Amino acid sequence: MAAEPLETKPSSAERFKCEGCGAEQRYDAKSRQLRCDFCGAVRPVRAGAGAIVEHDLFAGEGTMAQGLGTAEDKVTRCKECGATIHFSGAKTATQCAFCGSSSVLVQTDNRKLLRPESLVPFTVDKDTSRAHFNGWLKSLWFRPSDLQRLASVNELSGVYVPFWTYDAHVDSSWTADAGYYYFVSEEYEAQENGQTVVKTREVRHTRWEDAWGQRSDDYDDVLVCASVGLPPELADSLKSFDTTQLQPYTPGFLAGWSAEEYAIEVRQGFVTAQAKMDEDQQKRCSGDVPGDTQRSLAVQSNYSGLTFKHVLLPIWIAAYRYDGKVFRFLVNGQTGEVQGKAPYSVWKILGAVALALAILAILVVVFGHKN
Repeated sequence: MAAEPLETKPSSAERFKCEGCGAEQRYDAKSRQLRCDFCGAVRPVRAGAGAIVEHDLFAGEGTMAQGLGTAEDKVTRCKECGATIHFSGAKTATQCAFCGSSSVLVQTDNRKLLRPESLVPFTVDKDTSRAHFNGWLKSLWFRPSDLQRLASVNELSGVYVPFWTYDAHVDSSWTADAGYYYFVSEEYEAQENGQTVVKTREVRHTRWEDAWGQRSDDYDDVLVCASVGLPPELADSLKSFDTTQLQPYTPGFLAGWSAEEYAIEVRQGFVTAQAKMDEDQQKRCSGDVPGDTQRSLAVQSNYSGLTFKHVLLPIWIAAYRYDGKVFRFLVNGQTGEVQGKAPYSVWKILGAVALALAILAILVVVFGHKN
């Protein structure tokens, strides 16, 4: 169903003052409302106007508003990783939330970037994020025994990270060699009780036949991170975002939080999205090849109905120190999923290998004795 486009002119900048005491309010992930830290008063976030629109990849940028629509123009740019972060309210930063560098420059918000038209609000607060992180540490295998006790977490930073989502219809044609197994009885000689005997065994062979086919698939909300602050492999590791919960953008959700500007342009992001879809089509076409095995699979895909959205997704970003080294991790601000790096215990790995070798040696002795 076609959606009505959002208003293309930026709305007036918004501030979020407490109606009771006049202090600045912030969006509270736990209550999912605007909250005053001074007097505790809460009020709902005003709903965003308009519908969530899928924009044509080649013509949609000209219909979108610019900027974030907030009253503040405080922006910092990290000289190390290049991330550009917007801050609302009294919030500011002396360190980069992404890489921890203190080489941040305050600058004026003068870039005319496309405004995100939808977002997933934070629903996991800082304390819950820490709890999920501690649970993640406990679940890891072959890690130092004192990791849970000594991991020193730096300040968790909640950041709305920019993503592009892409929709596409894909028609694929494929060709391959389909292999069918068949078995042939063969005789062979073996030694039994000092005597040479002739035995029979079934030997597997493969019959190859030409195969081909076609398929059509639709992709919805293929996510591509538009951040430069997060390494792509770390950003892609978060798998649990539910984009069916996207809400029309409204600045209230950003009150008291940080939001990164996108650094990867929409068409540049589509190159990454198409690579993901190509890889998926390769797997789907492989599953269509008949027979028991296959080789020489070639897939040709045509794309149509290409659309995109600019969205903000909530991520808690932090690093922790262990044994003098820094390890980064992320917590999904919607689901609590944790992804990150952690040190391995060499001694635990060596112990596991030694145990496996010992078990293997015992099995060889036992079964060798029986034979």
